[in-house]
Amino acid sequence: MIKNQFKLLALSLLLITGFIACKENKSSVTDDKVTISVKSENFLSGGLAEPIVIESRTLSDGSTADCYKIVVTSTPTDYEMGPWCPSNISDDASAGGIWLEDGKVYDVDGDFVKNLATFYEDDTWMLYDKETGEITKTKNLQECKEAANPNVGEEYQNYCVECLPSYISDIQHTYYIPVTPKKAVTPYTFSSRPGGGPPPGADGHERPERPEGGPEGHGGPEGNSTMPSDRGLAFNGVVFNAPAPVDNILGAYTLAPFDDAGGHINLNAGYHYHAATGISKKNRTNR
Repeated sequence: MIKNQFKLLALSLLLITGFIACKENKSSVTDDKVTISVKSENFLSGGLAEPIVIESRTLSDGSTADCYKIVVTSTPTDYEMGPWCPSNISDDASAGGIWLEDGKVYDVDGDFVKNLATFYEDDTWMLYDKETGEITKTKNLQECKEAANPNVGEEYQNYCVECLPSYISDIQHTYYIPVTPKKAVTPYTFSSRPGGGPPPGADGHERPERPEGGPEGHGGPEGNSTMPSDRGLAFNGVVFNAPAPVDNILGAYTLAPFDDAGGHINLNAGYHYHAATGISKKNRTNR
């Protein structure tokens, strides 16, 4: 059932946002440290809301630099989004997405959904009809909105949450990426999960207690205001977001799978990644 080991986000997959810029658009080596200039032509035009331009921006250290203004639609054009939730416990892996747990990637097929009570050692899990095998999942925009809420009502517990591309439209995000990065004056600390600290249930798959907290979003990371929420931008225009609020999701006995590319849809933020699985466009740089 385990598909593959979880891979850390590689520099070849995204542009790290924890850098600030100089003005020159060329690669340089200083004190054995490599600076790799950003190439705007690596971005897929299909994911852009408008052509990339260069603007002078004020950086976090107070200096100014040339930056690419990248306006994206958060809709990949290099592959088809989804699926996320299978429809029946008899479905194979092609009908569902993936789930991450303890650094491993699991196929969300019918068998995975059927055995959630065993997986998390909690008999409250029951996302399917015992007689028909049909999996209980969101089927329209309203159900998506209510089931994806961190304060899910009891009527939406034991749901597989699947928000579809048709539920969102006219979403655009603007990012400013330095043409030539330089090391930030103050380093950012990136946690492996919202709020920091070790993953819950490190010795197994114990369901965490349901925490207090707001919905997933792009304004700031859940549980720790000192960490940036957006971690990078893929060449197809889809953002790599901070770790998903798994505690909230599991605490409500819901499952919000990612598709095989590591993404799912938030009604406010649109489609975004929580993992890099190698499906989106890559560009390898020799260093």
